Amino acid sequence: MAFITFFTVIACIFGTAYVAHARFSPSNPWTDSLKSPGVIVAGQLVAYVLILMLMYTLVRNHSSGRVLESIRWNWPINWTLYLAAGIGLAIVLVPLGNVLPMPKNVPIDEFFRTARDAYVLSLFGVLFAPVFEEVFFRGFLYPVVARRLGFYPAIVITAILFASIHATQLKYSWGPVLIIFLVGIALTTVRALKKSLSATILMHMAYNGTIFISTYIATDGFRHMEKFNQ
Repeated sequence: MAFITFFTVIACIFGTAYVAHARFSPSNPWTDSLKSPGVIVAGQLVAYVLILMLMYTLVRNHSSGRVLESIRWNWPINWTLYLAAGIGLAIVLVPLGNVLPMPKNVPIDEFFRTARDAYVLSLFGVLFAPVFEEVFFRGFLYPVVARRLGFYPAIVITAILFASIHATQLKYSWGPVLIIFLVGIALTTVRALKKSLSATILMHMAYNGTIFISTYIATDGFRHMEKFNQ
């Protein structure tokens, strides 16, 4: 499944770049489109939809059609608590960047070169990425690992894999990757204890949203992106 996911994401990004090049900038090298943050985000979104459809089909076929029950959707009654938990998680973990070794520039910085790119990434990072990542890691992967290896190993392994998919965006620097790993530990623990995938989606959205809002404020509404790495 990991190979299928990786291949689908790469194929969709390349496909989106090709379409964008043919439609909007045929006179330029098509690799220019491949470097566009908007194209990359659009390609990822297409890939996420396709992978979610595949996961839905797999789960439905192995759960007699009870997909939401199988992935432990379980919308929490006190849903605002999980939004607050996500905000709190960001408030606690993000300051670790001040004491851990952090690279000056990382690949994900390319998504913050312009205000438009920053808005696109923010929208994607708050509304779409958390849904896919939580369904994949906490809804699809965690239960499989937990059944085979147990509660604690499944939490750690899921968090490691969760951090690993963000490592390329962070130049494999152990400081920011460690923060993502701790986020993964928190999210998977909530999923395991509360048996609620929707709770972790809310937490993930709130965590990402807090980071993007703080960036928005720090850069004067994405108007002064030169402040991003200061």
